[in-house]
Amino acid sequence: MPSEVPYTFTFLETATETLRAVAHPHRLLIVEMLYRNKSMNVTEIYERIGIEQAVASHHLRILKDRGIVSVRRDGKNSNYSLTNEVYFKILEVLEQVV
Repeated sequence: MPSEVPYTFTFLETATETLRAVAHPHRLLIVEMLYRNKSMNVTEIYERIGIEQAVASHHLRILKDRGIVSVRRDGKNSNYSLTNEVYFKILEVLEQVV
């Protein structure tokens, strides 16, 4: 007798897309930095990571499009923050299994 699958295929597709969005060292680092600092602008992010501004913006756009980060305009600056601090748990889980 087959056991019931606990997750729907739709949920698993969404989960896969979320994992794909954070599946890059720079994006994982951005998640960690936003968790610790609550909010950062692009300049703070790219200077801390040591990458070009365009590269940081690219990674932030991927995270924003997936709903992992939100952006708030403050004059010329765009301040980014996690939409849910639980995204940091992905790093905590990975730390236990990697």
